Amino acid sequence: MAYGYWKSGRGEQEVVFNLFFRRNPFKGGYAIACGLEYILDYLQNFRLDSSDISYLASLKGNDGKVLFEADFLDYLSNLKFSCTVDAIPEGTVVFPHEPLLRVRGPIIQCQLIETPLLNIINFQTLIATKASRVVWASKGESVLEFGLRRAQGIDGGLAASRAAYIGGCDATSNVLAGKLFGIPVRGTHAHSWVMSFESELEAFETYAEIMPNNCVFLVDTYDTIEGVKNAVKVGQKLREKGYKLAGIRLDSGDLAYLSIQARKILDEAGFSDTVIVASNDLDEEIIESLKNQEAQISVWGVGTKLVTAYDQPALGGVYKISAIRRKDGSWDYKMKLSEQSIKISNPGIQQVKRFEKNGEFIGDMIFNEENFTESHSYTMIDPADSTRFKTFSDEKNENLLVRVFENGKITFQNPNIQQIRNRVKEQLSKFHAGIKRFVNPHSYPVGLEENLWSLKHELVRRLRKKM
Repeated sequence: MAYGYWKSGRGEQEVVFNLFFRRNPFKGGYAIACGLEYILDYLQNFRLDSSDISYLASLKGNDGKVLFEADFLDYLSNLKFSCTVDAIPEGTVVFPHEPLLRVRGPIIQCQLIETPLLNIINFQTLIATKASRVVWASKGESVLEFGLRRAQGIDGGLAASRAAYIGGCDATSNVLAGKLFGIPVRGTHAHSWVMSFESELEAFETYAEIMPNNCVFLVDTYDTIEGVKNAVKVGQKLREKGYKLAGIRLDSGDLAYLSIQARKILDEAGFSDTVIVASNDLDEEIIESLKNQEAQISVWGVGTKLVTAYDQPALGGVYKISAIRRKDGSWDYKMKLSEQSIKISNPGIQQVKRFEKNGEFIGDMIFNEENFTESHSYTMIDPADSTRFKTFSDEKNENLLVRVFENGKITFQNPNIQQIRNRVKEQLSKFHAGIKRFVNPHSYPVGLEENLWSLKHELVRRLRKKM
């Protein structure tokens, strides 16, 4: 496409693209925007080097001839990123059809960055959302991200650890992520540690001698109840030396029953402050079920089903053109039509306004920023049902998209990971709790400003007539 734009003399034509998703992930009520830090780094370093150009020069068409002209490759080798980008900050709660990113600039550049933008935002937003659901299920108890060994490669594992921490996990077992992102690291020994000794008791005793200030014993290698008793024996020796038995971990079996039995053994031996950690393919629904069974678990190690987004492995975000600059300087608004109404895109240079009343968010309005006038009253219409509308009058509001690049120059300092994580907590606290339900979540109001709604339907009629 880039070659086609260049060859037809349209490569520098100014356009606007919007990146958004169509459905909330996991059949939930919201998503958590994540990945902007990676985007900022990518766009700051966007270029094609000599090896890229050489590779492109080697590509052939189906007639065996070179695919790209030398002049086009020269153009690419001198290409510098010059787009203006607006983005919703990381850690913001977002909803379907809201632009998470808006890119404005030469059509070649906007098109070339489509895939990396989607790759980054789709994955990290998905994992941050999954993490927030798991944390919600834990009801304030600690959640550890344990997923590196099952993650989609090293790079996927790093991005997942970062997104999971932003979404609310307290720590990760991924030590490299701890180093790179400043995430707290936590972990325990594996079954192989126990199996490498003649007995489980010897394994625990040796571990305690080596690391007395970090003793969390994995107790289910052979027999869980006996493992807990062995942990107690070693815990008593630790206590005599001025240390404590920090915890035990359950990784198999009936976690509800075993945790209740383990708690009794620990409490009767005077280890009421020793925590019980659970792992074993946990997710938000299993955690919710275990809590309903009064499981005595206070730390949750969640791995595979978190970092792979096991029940929905892709967000489904898309990147659609919404405006093209005409030669006279005016905008020609664009939209994609479809037989499926959910796939009909929104036109215009889109922005999102979020309204707040009495400390609670009450609705998001997507509007066309061009020729928009700030007012004390706004009306938005449900894009799927024109009989449903909502009017806002004098409520506190803010525009969600902020400028991050201006003509190719970065203008935004991304907050640190702790600030982003705190933003998630603050944001979620201002929404109706119903959006966090796992079954039939509350539907938060998101609509089109009435002028944008009218523009969209006029374009639909116009485009239908052309068909």
